[in-house]
Amino acid sequence: MPKYVIERAIPGAGNLSAEELKKISQTSNSVLQDMGPQIQWVQSYVTGDKIYCIYNAPNEEMVREHARKGGFPADSVSEVKTIIDPVTAE
Repeated sequence: MPKYVIERAIPGAGNLSAEELKKISQTSNSVLQDMGPQIQWVQSYVTGDKIYCIYNAPNEEMVREHARKGGFPADSVSEVKTIIDPVTAE
């Protein structure tokens, strides 16, 4: 299944409290449950003013649909073509 990186511009994201992040996660999980098993949230990285999310989904439109239903921005959605890590150099 394709993997996507989603960039979400959220001013002050790095200052969100644990409770606020929990609520965002609960909203995302609820939307995912309604959408079915075809789309999966892998993990997210919170930076100063953005959240970068990794999702598995059959297509970009499903990722964008999740964002719309959850009320999340999806400023950029990019399909991952390959993954590299230090072992790639061997």
